[in-house]
Amino acid sequence: MRTLYTWLCISTTVFAAASGDVLVALAMRRIGDLGDLRRSQGFVAVMIRLLSSGVLFGGVFFMTIAFFSNLIGLSWADLSLVGPASAALTFIANAIAAKWFLHENVDRRRWLATIFVCCGVLLLTRS
Repeated sequence: MRTLYTWLCISTTVFAAASGDVLVALAMRRIGDLGDLRRSQGFVAVMIRLLSSGVLFGGVFFMTIAFFSNLIGLSWADLSLVGPASAALTFIANAIAAKWFLHENVDRRRWLATIFVCCGVLLLTRS
């Protein structure tokens, strides 16, 4: 049963981290270049723009869920499983989310790297 809970925490971490990354990236695209904004309108304008972004706060919320889910997973399983599995699967989820939700150009090299990461996770689970 502990294995099921561990993989549930890893899955929650991956989903929440990827969701957080996508929402933060989307928010930053909408907000624009912070350096340009600071130079043209000042630091206060940057802070107002950041603090008024609901999408950014949504991303931070999901990242918080990922953090605490990772902590719970680490209380049930070894770091040598939870750490690499969460990181690798988040890498895969980010590549897929970048392609589908952010419409980024994920080239062949990145897909190949994603496949290698999948193989690494499979090797990791065979202990």
